[in-house]
Amino acid sequence: MHRWWQVWLWCWLWLATPWAWAQGVQLSRLDADPPPAQVLSGGFDRQFIVLAQPVLLQPDKQRYWWRLTAVRPIPPQAQPHLVLRSPYLHRIEVWPTARASAPLRHSLTGMDRDTGFSTRAVVVPLVQGLAAGQSLYLRVEALASTPVPVSIEPLAEVHRQDLAHVGWRMFVLSMMVMLSLLAVGLWIGIGDRSYLFLFLTLAAQMLYLVCIGGEVRALPWLAHWFSADLRMIRLVTMVAVIASSGFVAYYLNLSVRQPGLMRILATANLVMLALMVVSLFSAAGWIARFGNVVLLVILVGMLVAAVVGAWRRQREAYFVLLSWTPMVMLAVLRVGEIEGLWAHWAWTEYAVPVCCVLSGLVLMTGVTYKIQQLRQDRDRASELATFDTLTGALTRTAFEERLRAAVERARQAHSSLSLVFFDIDHFKRINDAHGHRMGDQTLRIVVLRARNRLRTGDLLGRYGGDEMVVLLPDTYLEQATVVAEHLRDALNCRPLSIDGVLLRVSMSLGVAELADGESAEQLLERADTALYASKSAGRDRVTSHRVTTTTARAQGALT
Repeated sequence: MHRWWQVWLWCWLWLATPWAWAQGVQLSRLDADPPPAQVLSGGFDRQFIVLAQPVLLQPDKQRYWWRLTAVRPIPPQAQPHLVLRSPYLHRIEVWPTARASAPLRHSLTGMDRDTGFSTRAVVVPLVQGLAAGQSLYLRVEALASTPVPVSIEPLAEVHRQDLAHVGWRMFVLSMMVMLSLLAVGLWIGIGDRSYLFLFLTLAAQMLYLVCIGGEVRALPWLAHWFSADLRMIRLVTMVAVIASSGFVAYYLNLSVRQPGLMRILATANLVMLALMVVSLFSAAGWIARFGNVVLLVILVGMLVAAVVGAWRRQREAYFVLLSWTPMVMLAVLRVGEIEGLWAHWAWTEYAVPVCCVLSGLVLMTGVTYKIQQLRQDRDRASELATFDTLTGALTRTAFEERLRAAVERARQAHSSLSLVFFDIDHFKRINDAHGHRMGDQTLRIVVLRARNRLRTGDLLGRYGGDEMVVLLPDTYLEQATVVAEHLRDALNCRPLSIDGVLLRVSMSLGVAELADGESAEQLLERADTALYASKSAGRDRVTSHRVTTTTARAQGALT
């Protein structure tokens, strides 16, 4: 526990390091876009609004001026750099001095991108440092309203943070790729639509992460669509939301178990689809605001569905609840940050992708668990259809399937195959005299004693009532007759003891060997004929049905 607390404390210190550097600067905003000469000359200094946190948050897509003032001296020996973290779709102009003739233009993607640093932030070197009270001005245009923390860091710290960021993002994106490929592979292999919805969710989340994180700049043709056009980002986000709600609805079977909530989610998804259509033609700000409201409705609806399902002890709901609770909390925090309802927390930048990965892992585990449960239920049903619940022997249908397969194998391999048909003599008398419970116990003991005298490859089936049949592969008629005698002796050797009652039970048996060109049904019929010959001869005996000549094959000979 002490080691875990150390790791937790280190993580918080690592996330809080940029804020420690940011304490030496003060950020102000000018809610206007006057000409640069007037701003740089100090004509609008009184109109700048000082912010409580050094977080750049554009109210809309208009251009705004920002002023960064050094609270204490920042010497050039430390190689200070202006760092704007998570700049997303911001286009930034930096005016380092009032005498600058042209700004330094920066963005995460596009023509002004700087590949010398990671996609963690836009980094601008401050070669001359900043004196106490000295300011530099930023002119920012943002396609979307997202918080951008601002700080000044030494070059060594920038490199350290970049290395950690690249390693972290590679891990997250690699996990997302692996989970997506695994989901689509399982969907193709198994055919369960849960994996398709999960794949769409993970793929849309991954595309969203690489767009807002800047990794999309590695593919210029893709970056052109997803970094310069806000509509594409919105479409990806909406697809992820619709796919997620579709997955939850299908996975939890909401249409049957929670139809009222299903109608709410379906309505919200239709609204989201309508917003997607509108987004194809417009990038208006109200679409994002209204979309955020619909997003919260869908997320809360999925969370409520999981809570209700967990309350009803639906196992699938536990996985959804475990995966979606942190996602809903982070979505609420993010929407509140964008709308300016509360301050920005630096750790949310890393928590969102981590939650995407953990959610994917949990949901993949949940879907796989569900598939495993369905297979266990199917295997259980198959077992019930294959084995007789009373005796444990094969059912008639299962035995006939195996008999036909064994006959085909014997014909192809030119090997022998024999069949033993038997039933308990006067079994009806046992039921009439002692009851059906005694009769059931008699059947169990007879099957148990018979199985103990059979080889591993021999098959024992219950054909109906007290009639049993034994399949003997690679066995000639003479050998099968000996096996039948052993089965008879196993029952006759000692009486059955059931509930303190001793029963002397015998059985009659018929044996037949597979003949050339004979079908499984014909073999069964000859074995059955031999059985009835034993009963007609006085019971408690073995009779073999031998095919002597080709012309007599249909009739056979009893011995």
